[in-house]
Amino acid sequence: MRADAGHVPPVPADEVEEGRVSRVIHTGQALVDLIVEVPDLPARGQNVMASSSTQYAGGAVTVLLAAARLGAQCVHAGAVGTGPNGDLIRAALADDGIAASAPAITAHDTGVCVVMVEPTAERTFVTTLGAERDITAGSLASAEVEDGDLVCVTGYSLAVEQTREPLLEWLATLPEAAIVVLDPGAAFATLPSAVRETMLARTDVWTGNAEEATDLLAAREVPMAAGRREIEAQAAALVPLMRDHAVVIVRDGAEGCAVHAEGETTYIAGFPQTPLDTNGAGDTHTGAMLAGVVEGLSWADACRRANAAAAIKVTRRGPTTAPTLDEVEAFLRDW
Repeated sequence: MRADAGHVPPVPADEVEEGRVSRVIHTGQALVDLIVEVPDLPARGQNVMASSSTQYAGGAVTVLLAAARLGAQCVHAGAVGTGPNGDLIRAALADDGIAASAPAITAHDTGVCVVMVEPTAERTFVTTLGAERDITAGSLASAEVEDGDLVCVTGYSLAVEQTREPLLEWLATLPEAAIVVLDPGAAFATLPSAVRETMLARTDVWTGNAEEATDLLAAREVPMAAGRREIEAQAAALVPLMRDHAVVIVRDGAEGCAVHAEGETTYIAGFPQTPLDTNGAGDTHTGAMLAGVVEGLSWADACRRANAAAAIKVTRRGPTTAPTLDEVEAFLRDW
């Protein structure tokens, strides 16, 4: 399903309204990541001793921190609970000047994502459900989205009916010139087809990894053009599934990413590192990329800077260790 032919392609907000700066607004779940480093995953029913255990603000927070540290004005429109987990989320947002627009959920606390990190930096997750799922169309509306704002949606919000229904209801009320950014996650391709199509029909920007692209193209039985780099072919093949003039970014870790914008697909090389912790690398890439677009960079230039931000991030422990703009620019100068 495609939107009207008259839909305006995503543009920096200063081209939407003179003097106004776009904001990065995230609707997804802000969770506490409990990260445990393990020598290997335990066999079923067995135990393994972790070498470390650390709590961080994660989920949507990771995207917002990366965008804020690269200069974007950011808002979290999702729900945050009351208790030690919610306090950790609010403190992390406040430290980087990120607004939380929705009122706190007082009935219970925010949930936890247990992240088991192996020496290869591979991650395995177990996620609980908490106050971050208690959104309504009204609570999301507290963000007061305007033309040119970049509104981030995660596929994990669509995987649970509790968050799916209010999110889709609210998305239908957004201004036509609001830019909806979909991070599909592993859940998106397995959603009911009606849910997928409704979301894709309002998606202006897709940003996901190669596996997520493969899964959706397979689910939709979409062929890819031969004779080009796989992520480039994936990016081009995904474009017709979304609104007219959609932008598609497909990441492939250290290999970099492909971006399809304004009718052209471009491969943006990565910056391979020896990874210490890959948790939050994709979210850091998304936040950094959106900050570049807000600044007025082309999609390709924003993705190059995002590749650098993600490369720096994987050399640091924890999902909230996104670099600053100065660090990214220094990295690019020295590369």
